[in-house]
Amino acid sequence: MKEEDFEIFLEDFCDMLNALEASIVKMKQQIAKLVGVSEEKSKFSWNPEAIKWQKVEGFRGEYERYPLEGEKAESTSDYRLLLEDLKKHGGRLTKNGYFYWLFEDSATIGRKKRKREAKG
Repeated sequence: MKEEDFEIFLEDFCDMLNALEASIVKMKQQIAKLVGVSEEKSKFSWNPEAIKWQKVEGFRGEYERYPLEGEKAESTSDYRLLLEDLKKHGGRLTKNGYFYWLFEDSATIGRKKRKREAKG
């Protein structure tokens, strides 16, 4: 097997594992819903720290984005759930002091720390 073929295999295998992980999470949610288990969950079910953000410079200063321009996103459950939330909220939302937005390609996500306004 050529090294290139092996790399393609590993990438495909990782994509399959990520899809399986997402399916497991959804099935657990459905089971909890069917048996009436009340799970105390936060408002958001994704962890932004699990996403591999990259710092870049934009028109309005530095921000973070995932994935980088020209790269393909890893389809992790946190990334997919964040995408889903962004689409539900018109492509923009704020969580834990960060502003998140969806790029026009509907796959790239940006985030920037919100500046605290001075009170008084």
